[in-house]
This record gives sequence, structure tokens and C-alpha cells, in this order.
Amino acid sequence: MKHARIQFDGQAHTVTVEDEHLRLADGRLVHEDQVTWLPPATGSMFALGLNYADHAAELAFSPPTEPLAFIKSPGTYTGHKQVTWRPDNVAYMHYECELVAVIGKAAKNVKREDALGYVAGYTVCNDYAIRDYLENYYRPNLRVKNRDATTPVGPWIVDAADVPDVSNLKLRTWINGELKQEGSTSDMIFDIPYLIEYFSSFMTLQPGDMIATGTPEGLADVVPGDEVVVEVEGVGRLVNRIVSEADFFKNNKASAA
Repeated sequence: MKHARIQFDGQAHTVTVEDEHLRLADGRLVHEDQVTWLPPATGSMFALGLNYADHAAELAFSPPTEPLAFIKSPGTYTGHKQVTWRPDNVAYMHYECELVAVIGKAAKNVKREDALGYVAGYTVCNDYAIRDYLENYYRPNLRVKNRDATTPVGPWIVDAADVPDVSNLKLRTWINGELKQEGSTSDMIFDIPYLIEYFSSFMTLQPGDMIATGTPEGLADVVPGDEVVVEVEGVGRLVNRIVSEADFFKNNKASAA
């Protein structure tokens, strides 16, 4: 089953997804074009740098010997079919198609062999990065990964039971309909059971927290006007559009007025 969060008739709803329709808690069905998609989870996101060997090689880095982890704040999330923005006067901004594991129950000191039992389901994110802001091996820094509304997440969470083998899923990215990135979760350096064991060894993962597992090689620059689609096989297809920094904040200011 697929679970999503939407805004409809001025209210936020948690819904189940039935083809192109969404079922509200009161049983009503609404078409997906009638709603605004929200990020399907709102906990902390623990993300990985250089978690695919081919991506590390693409950036001329050696593969890490332990996870290069960083945290993304909920303010960075945005939903399916929403816009994100490219800062003005930067040279290179790229997408990152990523499989995301969503934690379903509190996890502390979890062993690898038990780890998948703590996963409620899976979603997709596009973890945009500004290469101008990447300074050294100990990256990404805050400017790269924690800008407002620059991490599309969704469209939904697929129950873990409906994705029986997350170790061999295809990841793909299209820019304006042209396939630009293709890889497989089989190429992860640190897989999801390892990551849950690793994070839970020194902290408690909470329900709704997310682990974004990195991206394979095949990065390309994106500019205002581009439509970017990232897809993880068996999980979902996440669409958003790039606008300029000036347009994004002008429109947000107008919406808030």
C-alpha cells in the first residue's frame, strides 16, 4: 500500500493512494490533480555522501570507509510536483536521485540482521546539491544541503512489505524527458541494514525519520525552467521544476502576503 500526505480544501490529509486517486480518511476519493502534494514524512533526514562507488569516482574521491553522514532539516523538504530553486550566480547545481528508508518504530542499538524490521516503508528524494559550495572531502556542508524547499520527497511511502528486495532497484533521472542518470541500489557501499545499525548504535532513530541512501553516477547541471524526474523502481516517480532564486522568493513572498 502507498501512503501520502496532501493538502486538499485548505487542510492537510493523510491518504492512501489508489492509482490516480487518493482516498481520504472519511472515504472520499479525490483525483491527484486536485491536491497539493506534501512530503510524506517530516522527521529528520539522515543522508549519505559518496555512498555509491561510481559516484565517488565521478567526483574523484576515494570510496569512504565509514558513512559520510549529514542531517537535513525538515525545512528543506518539498513535495511532488512542487518547485525548487537554483541560487542566482552559481555555476553548477545537480540532482541526486535517492532511495529513502522511512523508520517505523524507535530504533536503538539495532543489529544488522534485525534492521529491516524497523523500516515502515520507502520513498524517493531528489537531494539537490550546489557544487560551488562543496569545499573539501568532509562535505556536504550546510549551505549545500539545507536550503529551504530544495529537497523534493515523495510522492508517497510504499509499505516495506511491498518492496521485498531493496538491494537491487534501478534509479533513474530525466531532465526535460531526457534520461541522464541510471544506476542500481546494488552498488551502494553501505546498505540500509548497515546504516540502521550504524546510526542506531549512537542515537535513537524515531518513527518518521528518514535515511537517504545516496546517488549513483551520472550527474548533470540543471537550470531554471528544467523539469526533473527522479524514479526508484518499485517505489515511485518524483517530479519537480526548477525556478530561479529571485522568482522563488518573489512568489513565496506574494503567497504569504
